[in-house]
Amino acid sequence: MILSANPRVVSFHYKLTNAKGEELESSFGSDPLMFLEGVGQIIPGLEREIQAMKPGDRKKVTVKAAEAYGEVEAEMIVEVPRERLPKKDVEVGDRFHADAGDGHAQVVMVTKVTDTHVTIDGNHPLAGQDLTFEVEIDSVREATKEELAHGHAHGPGGHNH
Repeated sequence: MILSANPRVVSFHYKLTNAKGEELESSFGSDPLMFLEGVGQIIPGLEREIQAMKPGDRKKVTVKAAEAYGEVEAEMIVEVPRERLPKKDVEVGDRFHADAGDGHAQVVMVTKVTDTHVTIDGNHPLAGQDLTFEVEIDSVREATKEELAHGHAHGPGGHNH
């Protein structure tokens, strides 16, 4: 994403539900989520919808999978021999870091276990899903020079990672 001429720092509350209407997570009742516009800190489809909103605005938005966590990529689902895993007692649903082949680690989830092989999936757990967000904008302000230089929003009191 490219930063706009006047990037904003936006704080908002959200409730995330899947296509079945099941609540997956929510920030209501806790601190709002804060992000710097234009640097990819939140999913593109949601950021686009939030751009025109101001403090106090509420909106329900459905974001298609391609504009959320992407479609499921079949090449990210791999069957590997059990002996190649970091631990031997794995179960469906376990998550761990695996070598992505480019020197970086990638989080993968175990989706199938046999006596000799384990199927792991490197897709984001919400890949392939349309997501619905109920959002309420808490605050909006111009980004500081420091935030622009660092590429992310800073919380109350300044720089905190």
